[in-house]
Amino acid sequence: MANLKGLAKDTAIYGMSSIVGRFLNYLLVPLYTNYMPKESGDYGVSVNIYAYTALVLVILTFGMETTLFRFANKEDETPDTVFSTAMGVVGTLSAVFLALIFGFITPISDMLGYADHPDYLLMMATVVVLDSIQAMPFSYLRFQKRPIKFASLKMLFIFFNIALNVLYFVVLGKTEVFYVFCINLWCTGLITFFFIPDFFKVKWQFDFALLKRMLSYSWPILVLGVAGVLNQTADKIIFPLVCDEADAKAQLGEYGACVKVAMIMAMITQAFRYAYEPIVFSKAKDRDSKEYYAVAMKYFIIFTLFAFLCVMGYMDILQHIIGEEYRDGLVTVPIVMTAEIMMGIYFNLSFWYKLIDKTIWGAWFSLTGCAVLVAINVIFIPQYGYMACAWGGFAGYATSMILSYFVGQKLNPIQYDLKSIFTYILLAAVLFVAMIFLPTSWPMWLRLLLNTILIALFVLEIIHKDLPLHSLPVIGKKFNKK
Repeated sequence: MANLKGLAKDTAIYGMSSIVGRFLNYLLVPLYTNYMPKESGDYGVSVNIYAYTALVLVILTFGMETTLFRFANKEDETPDTVFSTAMGVVGTLSAVFLALIFGFITPISDMLGYADHPDYLLMMATVVVLDSIQAMPFSYLRFQKRPIKFASLKMLFIFFNIALNVLYFVVLGKTEVFYVFCINLWCTGLITFFFIPDFFKVKWQFDFALLKRMLSYSWPILVLGVAGVLNQTADKIIFPLVCDEADAKAQLGEYGACVKVAMIMAMITQAFRYAYEPIVFSKAKDRDSKEYYAVAMKYFIIFTLFAFLCVMGYMDILQHIIGEEYRDGLVTVPIVMTAEIMMGIYFNLSFWYKLIDKTIWGAWFSLTGCAVLVAINVIFIPQYGYMACAWGGFAGYATSMILSYFVGQKLNPIQYDLKSIFTYILLAAVLFVAMIFLPTSWPMWLRLLLNTILIALFVLEIIHKDLPLHSLPVIGKKFNKK
């Protein structure tokens, strides 16, 4: 239980930077979708280019974040040497990438459809290089269990980013996507500057023998990461390439804006991952490790189902995050949120092969899921538009999750509480169906009240089955049985 309390504490701190930070970043969505007209396609351009940068970031970091945790926790390795070696890999890849982009910017911008705006690609290439360099010290902060500094730097980026966006779009009245990329570059550069003192504290030592072992461990994680990020971004990359409509970028902007509402699930998963990953590797030798993993999985699913119901129950309010002309895409939100839950489950399941150093399994699972996603997008986008994007992500994550579970149960079985998990899933599904069948002609206050009651029923089930009030920290003592 001590480890679970530590997990909850660190998740809360990392969640502050992830969930609160992303929530504040949501303020940019109404800003962009109200100041960038949908027909201009500018918001769609940002969705498309950020999809490319997410893919490149995974390639440049080369799986070294997870690899750093694995090797820094080994008794015969020196953490600073592990960090230095990982940093050498990422720094070399970043330098080569930046040289290629600046050297061949004209053909690259022509190929990606940005011949008139190579400056967009140059700015974002610089941003992604700085992000990849930051990824290693951010990971090292997690290894050192320094969540306060981690959260502070993440929040600084968010606040600085929001302030500049408000200045340019609201105060100065700008409407071009150019300023989005320019602001991102300035903010990323600022955060990189704050890591300079940390670099001086590290005892730099590059170990070639260690490098060979780390690369052997990390390359399947790279494949896994590429496949994983494609599961999240391939639809936004493929859509303008295969969509026959003249307003493809405008439709992509509509889909990308509405997906932001669903990304609360990604925030929860990310916060959980930041706290959970270091604990998993440090706890691998404990006798009760598998029991711990099973309990953590159940509570992760319970919490994400609760978040799903909250988002769907209060959609009448949350829809105002999106500019009115973009809201037709909100029909994709429950599909994308469900896909994100499955992605989180897949992340939890992934530790069985990471802990036995068989990361190649993760590569196969993710590649299979990615292939399913890409096939659905390429085949069905011309006919069904961005609905094919939403269902493609759903099918891709479901494929990876199912494969990982069944293979894992054969090679490194963990006794998950499936009965309890499926009970919560069924209850959440029933409550969600009840929500969507409430007549839209009813007053909004009545729908919100009824949805709140439905959400409360889910909470009562949690309290009754798994989280009695007297077990809660701080306030639990008020409910102790006499």
